[in-house]
Amino acid sequence: MKTQQLVFFLVISLLLYSNVVLPKLDTHEVEVLKEIWGKLNLPENKGWGSATDPCSINTEGKNISVECDCSFEGNTTCHAIAVAIKNQNVSTTLPLEFTKLRYLRFLELSRNCLYGTIPSEWATMHLTNLSLLANKFSGVFPMVLTRMTILIDLSIEGNRFSGPIPKEIAKLKNLKKLVLSSNDFTGELPFAFAKFTNLIILRIKPYGELNYIKRHIQGCSFEGPFPSGISALTRLNDLRVSDLKGGVSTFPRLKSMINLKKLILRNCIINGTIPIYVWHMKYLDTLDLSFNNFSGIIPDSFFEIEKAKYIYLTMNNLTGPIPRWILSNSKTVDVSYNNFTWDTSGPRDCIFKANMMESYSGMANRGNIDIHPCLLKGFPCNGVARLHTLHINCGGKEVKANNKVIYEADTGLSMQYYISKHNWAFSQTGNFLDDGRDSDIYVLSNASNLHNISRSDTELYTTARTTPVALTYYGLCLINGNYNVSLHFVEIVFTQDTSFASLGKRIFDVYVQGELKLKDFDIVKEAGGTGRVVIKTYMVDVIANTLKIQLYWAGKGTTGIPSRGSYGPIISAISIKPNFEPPKYEKDENKNKVKVIVGVVAGAFVVIAGLVSYFGHKLWRKWCISSSPIEELSGINLHTVIISSRHITAATNDFSPSNQIGRGGFGTVYRGELRDGTYIAVKRLSADSKQGLEEFFNEVSMMSLFNHPSLVRLYGCCLHESNTGPDLCLVYEYMENNSLQHALLGGNDTSRFTWPVRFKL
Repeated sequence: MKTQQLVFFLVISLLLYSNVVLPKLDTHEVEVLKEIWGKLNLPENKGWGSATDPCSINTEGKNISVECDCSFEGNTTCHAIAVAIKNQNVSTTLPLEFTKLRYLRFLELSRNCLYGTIPSEWATMHLTNLSLLANKFSGVFPMVLTRMTILIDLSIEGNRFSGPIPKEIAKLKNLKKLVLSSNDFTGELPFAFAKFTNLIILRIKPYGELNYIKRHIQGCSFEGPFPSGISALTRLNDLRVSDLKGGVSTFPRLKSMINLKKLILRNCIINGTIPIYVWHMKYLDTLDLSFNNFSGIIPDSFFEIEKAKYIYLTMNNLTGPIPRWILSNSKTVDVSYNNFTWDTSGPRDCIFKANMMESYSGMANRGNIDIHPCLLKGFPCNGVARLHTLHINCGGKEVKANNKVIYEADTGLSMQYYISKHNWAFSQTGNFLDDGRDSDIYVLSNASNLHNISRSDTELYTTARTTPVALTYYGLCLINGNYNVSLHFVEIVFTQDTSFASLGKRIFDVYVQGELKLKDFDIVKEAGGTGRVVIKTYMVDVIANTLKIQLYWAGKGTTGIPSRGSYGPIISAISIKPNFEPPKYEKDENKNKVKVIVGVVAGAFVVIAGLVSYFGHKLWRKWCISSSPIEELSGINLHTVIISSRHITAATNDFSPSNQIGRGGFGTVYRGELRDGTYIAVKRLSADSKQGLEEFFNEVSMMSLFNHPSLVRLYGCCLHESNTGPDLCLVYEYMENNSLQHALLGGNDTSRFTWPVRFKL
């Protein structure tokens, strides 16, 4: 009996299965999708171009896909509810045929080359999610979008829309995602933005899960002040507003946004103080309030914000001491261009990073700190100003351009701050957001085809240094004067073809010595394409021995082409040349000039040796047969000044051991200061040195006859008879101890002289 029942059950099951109808996409929609496929000029052998049932095809990575709902007509009929055509470089207008897909809710057309505008007929569609990221749509804000009132997810980022945002956008009260960045929108911030209290960003996929709450208003040339209703957006955890125009604001009311993780209010013309509650936002990992007019102090208490990884407060008017917690090892902090104090030092002018500031933090507790020049306003020269040329291969290795000019290497891949041993430095502000990388990369490699570049210069343009916000180069210890500053640019990331990578747009500002030289600079537009060099040259005055070049990203251009996080200024090389004849004794990077001057110095030594042989022998004979060397010297014209022993004794504090700076065969060298403030170096003859007597005669006779910029200057000599014998001194101009090798060739500090030298090439 059981066997018969089992057979009966199997027979019935087979009969039922033979009559089952598998669900299929509505035949009308199959034809519509094929029409769309043809209108987009996509290949028939790819995607659903030739498929009888697009719902059943297997798609790679969902770049091209159709998702269906098969719950209609007793689970026998399917309707397309989501369509994705991404990264296909499609170049056409939007097909009207999309309106025939009555059940379509999700439409993803990002990273193509679609152009024109959005057809008014699209208002009849029932889309809830629409992404047109990174295309070529243009014109004013599409009014048709304001009629698609059930939209909850809208992205038109990275297109060419312009003009004001219409007030009718308030009709989109269901919006949970709104991304308008990287367009050319202008005008005041629409008051309607304050009504989008449920604003939520979805990941860029047809069925992205809810991720986090954001509002991005960057690079759109909007005008402030902030809408007062912004305080109603209590669910936000990511608020980014930058580069507002006109309309001074105070800090917006954000106290209720307790879940904020990223707060960027950069260059928004905000005055006043930073509210105390900002320092209590315990989830905040990025705070950027740079380029505003904030005043007041940073609290020194350990508030919740100490957990933040990135803090940017540069270019404000903040005062008071810099809290120790802001310099912890886990942070990247930029507090440059404020009025902070560190003990009695002045304003700061560099990036504060914990790993370079540990020693300063420790010394600050003792109230006596040797401030590095990078921490001082204007990055002053820490030494002798002797540089007059500078060539940097930004982001690249050392290369010889034009077969003669050597451009120094600048190869730090992830550095935010660097000082070269060749008297230049750079610092950069910001971190690349949303790029998905654990660490930022500030050096870019060429992905384009280079044009109009000679073969000998190619290596100069295969790399470039970039930054998320601001990149500043400093020429240090330059001789004051007028210079030609040449900035080399070439776009090496975007392409010049039919792919969506050609839609990238890089726009930034350039300042030289604090003066705006290039506003909304577009390398591609200026050069006539990608991979083409454009060189901007400016005549600049250096009056305080430091030259400053700054590139600043004002939020304009694209941020997601060819990939997310692709934005910010770039520069390939910097060249600085004097518009004056440099002093011959100053350091010159040209080796030929070094050889010439070294030859002159060597020749001078030959002449001096000959004269010493003659005059030295004559004077030595007088010394040997005279009972009083002072008496004999007084009858010889030494061509120099006789300085009284009283002045020398006072200048050296009676030859105090604390003023001793060296010792040689002649005797001891002391540092001294005359009554008029002039520093001198005094070589005092050793009482028991017979050889020193001969050296004294030779040196006083030779140095008094020669005056050359490559030789230290002899001010005079001191002749004094004491109970222990003659007290003889030579008085030279004082210079810091240095290496002759370094002075002549710029080499390492190896054999140092123990007396002042003045070989400055």
